Amino acid sequence: MIARCSVDYAGRLSAHLPLATRLLLVKADGSVLVHSDSLSYKPLNWMSPPCTFTVIEPEPEQAEAGVIELWKVSQVKTADLLMISIHEVLHDSNHELGIDPGLQKDGVEADLQRLLAEQIELLGEGFQFVRREYLTAIGPVDILAKDAEGRSVAVEIKRRGEIDGVEQLTRYLELMNRDPLLAPVTGVFAAQEIKPQARTLAEDRGIRCVLLDYDAMRGMDDSDHRLF
Repeated sequence: MIARCSVDYAGRLSAHLPLATRLLLVKADGSVLVHSDSLSYKPLNWMSPPCTFTVIEPEPEQAEAGVIELWKVSQVKTADLLMISIHEVLHDSNHELGIDPGLQKDGVEADLQRLLAEQIELLGEGFQFVRREYLTAIGPVDILAKDAEGRSVAVEIKRRGEIDGVEQLTRYLELMNRDPLLAPVTGVFAAQEIKPQARTLAEDRGIRCVLLDYDAMRGMDDSDHRLF
């Protein structure tokens, strides 16, 4: 939907988006995203699943202010609340996208995934490989492993670790931890390079970061024979 709207978020922090024209996305996985015509792929505000979505009638004073519809989106686990006050609908459409085949990794990321599966001990002593491309309802997790205590670990692999990769792994973890056969599931964000902001976000969410040495994993760089 493209609409003139204002947005209020209440939860770990409070945020307000004043009245403006924005793109509103309600995805099949239950997530709701609010986009502007800038900031590239990143939404201005959003609610990740599991959440509840309700359309409600505005109060009289809200209707007098021009609100024609209210979207109430509640996070099931945290009770965070996203309220979208719609003043005018410019475009509204519904599209079924079908099953997504998943992201096709480029050469380096595909190689990193294969090599880490073969050298799963790089994640820690006692780690065991379970499978690559573990399929979830919202896409495949790069590697599913078990730690030394036998707990499930979801591993997301990138060449360059940025915030969007952490968000991707967070969505996988939210979904996987609802499966009693897997829970509790912890996360590992593995990359050749991890941006400081991505590391901070990952650690705040209890996700461990691991740096991967691609050359060493391929046997092309022996750290025992380095001068420095």
